[in-house]
Amino acid sequence: MTSIQENSRIKSAEQITEDIFRLTLHAPMIVSQAKPGQFVMVKTSSNLDPLLRRPFSIHDVSADGDLLLLYKTIGKGTTLLSALTQGMSVDLIGPLGNCFTYSGNHDVCLIGGGMGIAPLLFWARHLSSGVTKPGTHRVLLGARHRRELQPIATAFQSLGYNVDLATDDGSLGHHGFVSQLLPPILPSVQGVYVCGPTPLMQEVANQCHEIDIPCQASMETHMACGLGACLGCTIHGSDGTYKHVCKHGPIFDAKEVLWTI
Repeated sequence: MTSIQENSRIKSAEQITEDIFRLTLHAPMIVSQAKPGQFVMVKTSSNLDPLLRRPFSIHDVSADGDLLLLYKTIGKGTTLLSALTQGMSVDLIGPLGNCFTYSGNHDVCLIGGGMGIAPLLFWARHLSSGVTKPGTHRVLLGARHRRELQPIATAFQSLGYNVDLATDDGSLGHHGFVSQLLPPILPSVQGVYVCGPTPLMQEVANQCHEIDIPCQASMETHMACGLGACLGCTIHGSDGTYKHVCKHGPIFDAKEVLWTI
């Protein structure tokens, strides 16, 4: 698939917490080609500082060509992005990478931690528009505290999903890691999709491997180009080779990834 460079207009810029933001961009050309799990490369400044674009998972899309990004301010690029307001323009390249896959009419579990929740909403919306009903699938979401989690969880619940929550401080849902919610659910599903910090994905991948349940992981790494040219987004494959997240992913069968090196 050929990527598209599109100058998108900001329709809304929402601050969820002190450092988490949700941006709605009108990008009809990219949205028309986008699939759940893919990402865009965003130019966060109108000048050359920072020089490189930043990768962001596609959080969600709408029928009228809107594209949503969910992100946390970490460095200069995301801080500049958080200062943009309605009506301003942002240059995007996308959609990039591969996508989540679903092989049939069976129940699955989506599990996300922190900003790893971002790509799962688009996937949840796609699944809810298919032959299965959202209520038959499970969604497990975790974050540090309720302020980070509740506004995002509401979007999944509005699609009709059963959502179980976990917070590190116990302020909402289960007090502990979201991976601790998975064991009693695993026997009732036939597939798992995970995104989040590497320890979370490794734990989920191990749980799935133990009882032979397919697991797809959305990997996140630093990227310079997002197009497979710089070879900077390298992870170790279980077969002894190197995988590049932008070219071979970002969605991987969890068995393809060497989680400990």
